[in-house]
Amino acid sequence: RFIACPQLARTVRRCLQRGAGPAPQPLLLEFAPGPGILTRSLLDAGFRVVALESNLDFLTDLKSLENSLDGQLKVIHGDFFRLDPLSKGALKPPAVSSDKLFETMGVAAVPWRADVPLKIFGIVPQQLERNRLWRLLFAMYECSSIYRFGRVELNLFISEKEYTILTAKPGTSKIYQALTVLAQLGYEIELLHKEPWSSFATNLKNGGLAIPKAVQVPNDHLCLVRLTPQQNLFTGGLTPSNASTFIFMVKQSFAKPKSRLTDRLSSWSLDNSDTLLKALEIPQKASMCNLYPEDYKRLFEALQNSGMFAETLFDDEVSASTRTMN
Repeated sequence: RFIACPQLARTVRRCLQRGAGPAPQPLLLEFAPGPGILTRSLLDAGFRVVALESNLDFLTDLKSLENSLDGQLKVIHGDFFRLDPLSKGALKPPAVSSDKLFETMGVAAVPWRADVPLKIFGIVPQQLERNRLWRLLFAMYECSSIYRFGRVELNLFISEKEYTILTAKPGTSKIYQALTVLAQLGYEIELLHKEPWSSFATNLKNGGLAIPKAVQVPNDHLCLVRLTPQQNLFTGGLTPSNASTFIFMVKQSFAKPKSRLTDRLSSWSLDNSDTLLKALEIPQKASMCNLYPEDYKRLFEALQNSGMFAETLFDDEVSASTRTMN
């Protein structure tokens, strides 16, 4: 895992304080705090912090810090990326139930269109980084796990490579992807800060940073990115109950990103594609990688209303991916 160096703490504190609201001690869930370098800075800034740490080597010092404070810090043995696994029976740490976690924090569920009920902060591990981002995206669209409590805000250090993909524009070859479309539709994406890899230490035995290589996009920094779920995401025909179908419609569309939309509609056994595209004001020669995120949502809603779109087309993919993500 990557660990922020002390000189970065002040910058992170300033970024997270922006938009924190007037509450005297705003609550923040921090995952994988490690030795607590950033944790101490957040506490100094007045945050109430719940620290979710999976590594037993760090727990002793974190617990000692917790005991020295008057309830401002709560340390829990758990792994943020092992929240709500599909396994049956009682969960053993570091696996954690979001229900129990939010109950411990005293955070109650609010309606989707209400204000953000909780802010989360952490550094996303570089191993399986893309999978971790996908899992968060699935949970957000399905309003499951942490998103059953409302529009939880994520403040994440992710690689510059993944940030570039999340914010790519239509037509950008090989960078504009299904992940791009779904992230831009689902989240308000705000870059808070870019920090060189050299500002981070690691707990790898060889001391290396293991910086992921990237050929087509820059990857010289970790990017602190704020992901706030869109208030108006579930409007029109998109709902948490059919969101998995929408996700796999988009994913399948990018199996051949340069293919024409008309060809993709034909593969879905839709006979009146010309009429549909005309109604949506989408050019008939449009390719999948040239559609804007909003176009995909409008297309899905129109297909839902057409009565000719079989959601069962994606049933196998939905089931397989749900197992993989968990």
